[in-house]
Amino acid sequence: MWKKNIFYIGIIVSASGLIGPPLALAAGLAFGLSTQHTFHGEGRNLSKFMLQAAVICLGFGMNLKEVVHAGASGFMFTAISITFAMGLGIALGKLLQVGKTQSLLISFGTAICGGSAIAAMGPVLNANEEEMAVSLGTVFVLNSVALLLFPLIGHLMSFSQTQFGLWSALAIHDTSSVVGASAKYGATALAVGTTVKLARALWIVPLVIATAMLKKSHAKVNWPWFILYFCVAAVLASYVPHYVPQSTELFSGLYRLGRAALTVVLFLIGTGITRNTLKEVGVRPLVQGVALWIVVACLSLWAIHAGWIAL
Repeated sequence: MWKKNIFYIGIIVSASGLIGPPLALAAGLAFGLSTQHTFHGEGRNLSKFMLQAAVICLGFGMNLKEVVHAGASGFMFTAISITFAMGLGIALGKLLQVGKTQSLLISFGTAICGGSAIAAMGPVLNANEEEMAVSLGTVFVLNSVALLLFPLIGHLMSFSQTQFGLWSALAIHDTSSVVGASAKYGATALAVGTTVKLARALWIVPLVIATAMLKKSHAKVNWPWFILYFCVAAVLASYVPHYVPQSTELFSGLYRLGRAALTVVLFLIGTGITRNTLKEVGVRPLVQGVALWIVVACLSLWAIHAGWIAL
C-alpha cells in the first residue's frame, strides 16, 4: 500500500511544478530501481496517453512558421541520418548476433522516435511480447541517460538553444525525452527540438508501409495520430489570436498544462525502469542499442558543432 501511495505522491509532486523534468525522471528511476512494484504497466499506459496529450498541448505554444521551417530545413539530413542509423543498426545486430526482429526494432526506434516507432513497427514484424519488451527496455534505459546527460554536454560544448534543440531531436530516441532535455535548456531549444522531432516522426508512415509491403503484412498499425493534432494546435495558436485576442490566454494555459503533463510522463517512465527491466534487456541488444546511439549522437554532435547541420 505504501508503495502505491509514494507512486501517486510522485505524480502529484511532478504535476505541481515544484520539480523540473530531470528531477522527476531521477525520482522515478530511484523509485523503480529501489522497490519491487507490480503497477509499472499501469504507469506505462498512463504515460503513453499523457505524452500524446502533452505534445498536443505543447503545440499551442508553437508558431506554425517555425514548425514548417524546421520540418523543411531538416528534410535532407533527416533522410540521410535515418538511412545511416538503420543500416548501421542492422549491421551491428548481425555482428552481435542479436535476433533479427529485436535488431530491426532497436534500429528503427533509434533512427526515428523510440517507443512510438517500435510500437508502430512491432505488429508489422510480428514481434512477440518478449521482443517488444527488450526493444522498448533498451530504448527507455538510453532515454533516461540522455535526458540527464545531454544538457550537460550542450553547456560544455557552448551550444546555442537552436543547436541543442536540433541535436536532441536527432540523437535522443523518444519525443518525451527530447522535450524534457530541450525544455531544461531553454524555450527556443524546446521549440526547435519538438518540431524537428515530430517532423522526424512522420517518417514512421512511409517506412512502416514499405516494410508491410515487403513482408506482405496485414497487421493493424498503431499510427502516431497525435502528431497531426500537434500541427492542428500549432495552426490554431498561430492564427486564431489575430481574430480572437482573448484566445491567447487559453493557448498559454494549455501550453503550461502540456509542460506539467510532460514532467509527470518522465516520472512515470522512470518508475517503469526496474531491475527486472534491466535483466530482460540482456547484454547483446543493450550493447547494440548503446553502440548505435553513441555513434549517432557523436556524429550529429560533430556535424552540428562544425556547422554541417543547421536550421
